[in-house]
Amino acid sequence: MRVAEFIAALIDRFYIRPVAAVIPRQVFRYAACGGANVLFGWVCYFLIYNYALGQRLVDLGFVAVSAHVAAMLLTFPLTFFAGFWLNRNVAFRRSPLPSGTQLFRYLLSVLGSIGVNYVSLKFFVETCHVWATPSQMLATCVTTAYSFFAAKYFTFRHAERD
Repeated sequence: MRVAEFIAALIDRFYIRPVAAVIPRQVFRYAACGGANVLFGWVCYFLIYNYALGQRLVDLGFVAVSAHVAAMLLTFPLTFFAGFWLNRNVAFRRSPLPSGTQLFRYLLSVLGSIGVNYVSLKFFVETCHVWATPSQMLATCVTTAYSFFAAKYFTFRHAERD
């Protein structure tokens, strides 16, 4: 059994009632993959920030980068490729598009997610006057919905349902 098939089978063990009656399997797999990738990103960030960088300023010679920003920048490619692999091989595994096309589209959708998150956060904080943390939570909900539809109808377009 391939790793992707094992992960899909593991996720499907939790796809039971009442969840199965309400959420399509593809959406459930997408949510599980996304949640796992978020946890992976948090662990990577923690390890990079605390151990690889030692919470110290990173001097690149022409600019100094704070440890928390450097950790974010170093974590991004790891979560980007892990998220792409999970989406391509577990959540939307029957897409007929070539993998290079999918990767480019995934990059565009991730950049779009960053933009949607930014605009949503600005809207909730500055227009609706909601506190920053609840605003980020709301922005995450909006971004997650955008991200799913971008994946389903753009990045991994024409993927058959399992």
